[in-house]
Amino acid sequence: MRAAASEGSQARGALETLCSTYWYPLYMYIRYRGNSAEDAKDLIQEFFTRFLEKDYLKDVDQDKGKFRSFLLASVNHFLSNERDRARTLKRGGGVTFLPVDYDEVEERYAGTACQVRSAEKLFDRAWALATLEATLGRLRQEFVAAGKEDLFDKLKGTLTGQDDHIPYQELGEQLGLSEGAVKVAVHRLRRRYRDVLLEEIAATLAEGEGVDEELCDLFSAFGT
Repeated sequence: MRAAASEGSQARGALETLCSTYWYPLYMYIRYRGNSAEDAKDLIQEFFTRFLEKDYLKDVDQDKGKFRSFLLASVNHFLSNERDRARTLKRGGGVTFLPVDYDEVEERYAGTACQVRSAEKLFDRAWALATLEATLGRLRQEFVAAGKEDLFDKLKGTLTGQDDHIPYQELGEQLGLSEGAVKVAVHRLRRRYRDVLLEEIAATLAEGEGVDEELCDLFSAFGT
């Protein structure tokens, strides 16, 4: 709803957040629908260009379900129209709307597409990953702002499971903290991570509605 506002820095910031969060799930969805990497790249650029030019956001209604469902319906409509269009011109007019490392994206696609059974499932999983990454990025910014960047970088593996095997005593030695202090810091980090995650989810829902359901959907997205 902030991104749908007609002007102002808040609207621009919200729009940038929206695009950076959802381009990846939509790209994965378009790619799984049988499009080549080059076609998917052009299509996602064209979709976002048209999404903004035609002001699709004016049709967003918080009372009509989840925003990601609206977005998926929008891209399906777009793809249907694209099939009926003559493709004599490069989609998007050569404009690069999103500065993305598509080589990295293709590596992620190759590692994920074989694990799911439908484009919709891949979209949901990519949305879940993008939401978790946005949460982690926002949390890191908070620690950087508080002058605790090193603490976050050393402990973030306890959120992702990457460093669960590292003893707290060893982490404490790296940080100059006692083992007990590390345990407290990890507990606080995990609690704040959950709070930020819930805030990220709630930002795309009607106020106070469906957060727990979306949280369940997010974690179930990692199934097949």
